[in-house]
Amino acid sequence: MLSRGQVEANYLEGTEGLKDAQKPDHASLATLIGHLREGRYVIPDFQREFEWEPWDIRDLIRSIFLDYYIGSLLLWKGKQENFEALACEPVYGHSEDDLSHAHHIVLDGQQRLTAMYYTFLAPDVPLPNRSNRYLYFIHVDRFMDQDYDAAFEYGWTRRAARILASPETQYSEHIFPLSVVGGTGWELPNWVQGYEAYWNERHDGAVRSGDAESALKAKRRSEDARAFGEHLKGITQQYQVAYIELDQDLDISKVCDIFTQVNSKGVRLDAFDLINAMLKPKGLQLKHMWREAAPRLDFVETDRMNVYLLQVMSIRCQTYCSPKYLYYLLPGQVKKVRESDGSLRQEVLVPDTTDFRDRWNSAVDAVESAIALLRHPQEFGAISSRYLPYVSIIPAFASLQCAVAELDPHRQLDAQKKVRHWYWSSVFTSRYSGSVESTAARDYTEVRKWFDDDEVEPAVISEFGARFRALDLRRETKRGTSVYNGVFNLFVLHGARDWMTGTVPQYGDLDDHHIVPKRWGRDHDLAAEVDTILNRTPLTADTNRRVISDRLPNEYLPELILKNGESTVRATLESHFISPAAFDILLRDPFTPEDLEDFLSERQRTIQDAIEGLLIKERLDLSPRLQELDADLEQVELAIRSSVAEAVQAGVAVLPPHVVGKLNDRIRAAAQRNAAIDQAYYARPEGMLEFADLRDLEDTIKNRDQWPVFAQTYGSKETLATRFSQLAELRNGIRHSRAVDEVTRKDGEAAILWFRKVLGSEGAAGREDQRGDLR
Repeated sequence: MLSRGQVEANYLEGTEGLKDAQKPDHASLATLIGHLREGRYVIPDFQREFEWEPWDIRDLIRSIFLDYYIGSLLLWKGKQENFEALACEPVYGHSEDDLSHAHHIVLDGQQRLTAMYYTFLAPDVPLPNRSNRYLYFIHVDRFMDQDYDAAFEYGWTRRAARILASPETQYSEHIFPLSVVGGTGWELPNWVQGYEAYWNERHDGAVRSGDAESALKAKRRSEDARAFGEHLKGITQQYQVAYIELDQDLDISKVCDIFTQVNSKGVRLDAFDLINAMLKPKGLQLKHMWREAAPRLDFVETDRMNVYLLQVMSIRCQTYCSPKYLYYLLPGQVKKVRESDGSLRQEVLVPDTTDFRDRWNSAVDAVESAIALLRHPQEFGAISSRYLPYVSIIPAFASLQCAVAELDPHRQLDAQKKVRHWYWSSVFTSRYSGSVESTAARDYTEVRKWFDDDEVEPAVISEFGARFRALDLRRETKRGTSVYNGVFNLFVLHGARDWMTGTVPQYGDLDDHHIVPKRWGRDHDLAAEVDTILNRTPLTADTNRRVISDRLPNEYLPELILKNGESTVRATLESHFISPAAFDILLRDPFTPEDLEDFLSERQRTIQDAIEGLLIKERLDLSPRLQELDADLEQVELAIRSSVAEAVQAGVAVLPPHVVGKLNDRIRAAAQRNAAIDQAYYARPEGMLEFADLRDLEDTIKNRDQWPVFAQTYGSKETLATRFSQLAELRNGIRHSRAVDEVTRKDGEAAILWFRKVLGSEGAAGREDQRGDLR
């Protein structure tokens, strides 16, 4: 596989009259930054705009600091007439608009050069299509611990700006602003010296105070500072960026032709190609292995599936899956691992080619099984590749499915439920829309920990619960976004029935058709509104043609009612999350733009309720009756919690100390997952009670000192204990086994009815029930 530079050189050598018009060369990073500062590089008008996302810039800088090849540049040595003819402009964000220092026209490499300028020169301008300026940093401690995925960071908040303005904060928190690299004079060595001196002072202070542990830590940080400084010196002075320079006297037409040819013939060099090349001398033909596996995975339309297989192999044996870590999959490749005490050890992840082949085959099996789950209409509902919310989530999802399969059988049901919750949280928070390798590694680690401990729930779970109500589904008008496809998957999972036959259709025949026709939207200047996912639903092409036929619902729904009966048609449309209220709106005649708005609002509410009930509260795989019981349980628990909170707020009751201890532990765990949590509110009893479970509420009510407050409502402790036990057994059956025997269900129903009575009519119902059957 050729590099981009080789492709460019080969093209130039094969183009008549250009053999002597191009010169390969290279420049150090420091030289390149100096040229960027001076404004030597300009961009011709025919180049596309700078369009990299913040994470793309971060990934480039990571590659530079890890001494990876970032491709070559194609530059044309310019002159004034060419600068003017091509309407050249400075690199995005440059402080000077004039071209007085222009020296080279960038034909290939604009995105990389602009990313370097933005990072190292830190202009006070926002990124394109962003409202804020972004700043880039290296966490030195993480970098020196070889945690490279977490070491490189960017930020746009006020805190990032404060860090940039405070060297002491930088030193104490091990944060190196990359803009220092682009500084003039002695700014870079002065920063390194200041960082080392800061930790030397901490070391000396700790020695004087006799704090041996702090002294050891400070000494290590001082050594890291010195080593990091040497790395900075090496990267800035010795890292070389290759470029090809075209002669300034070339005709403009030939230069434009070269640009076109390079961008159409350039060959992408990715991790798979590099691993394949390195395996050949070891007797493994990775491309042949991929060709054998590809037909098993062709449901998913992506050109990165071969890389995803390597990522699954990497996640499974070392958690991380960025390109740097994929190289450790090479048979016999030595990996250095830093221990907690700072020492280094060596390990080999893949001892030989046989082991590599076995791991590859296991990854293929894992991804094939993962795809089968994702496309299954009763599992995840991505019935077609075009309705898969993310392709990039496959490595993490497949790896987690392997981790579930390795658990004891009695733990797999609960673990699978957690994987589902993580998956849908990721879909509806657009978690995998940016740089995904570090996200996949972090999620794999956090979800596996969650398997073992319910208290270490990943932060994305609570983020999903907090954000889903803010989803504006009206904006989801394009198939392919994670939220649009996620909602469509939910339609399928809910068992959306065919409007003609009332049966669940063959899923291969389904597509996302309009409920209110597109033509009507165009006629009323509402094209965007009718294209939203709120006005779409899974229907077969036959149903769309024979039932809807480009007509309004107030035309085709009465026909369906006449043939099948109103109750049947309403039930069928409810399987598409079209509520009775939304059904009535669709029947309005005349149907106006205001009616469309009413329909979209009602369907948004219905779908959000479905997201909450089926995904957040995990009722998706429950039977309809158990879904109802789970909702009833929740309402009863809220009512009990409210009664306790009212008593506490009124000052007639307090929370027992042992309950307060448990609640504080849960609040601390939640605060670690979400730093934005309102700790002042949760320090108050009414806030603490939001973390109370049924047993905490029971212990509070039955507490010897509190019982007089609640006795009139609940009657006797014995009755109350029985009813709480019945509720708890029903909840455990629903939440853990996902099945409930008849006795548990009837006991639970009786307990729900009892709590409703006593909480609705104070003590009378409670005293009456003391004389009744406790089941």
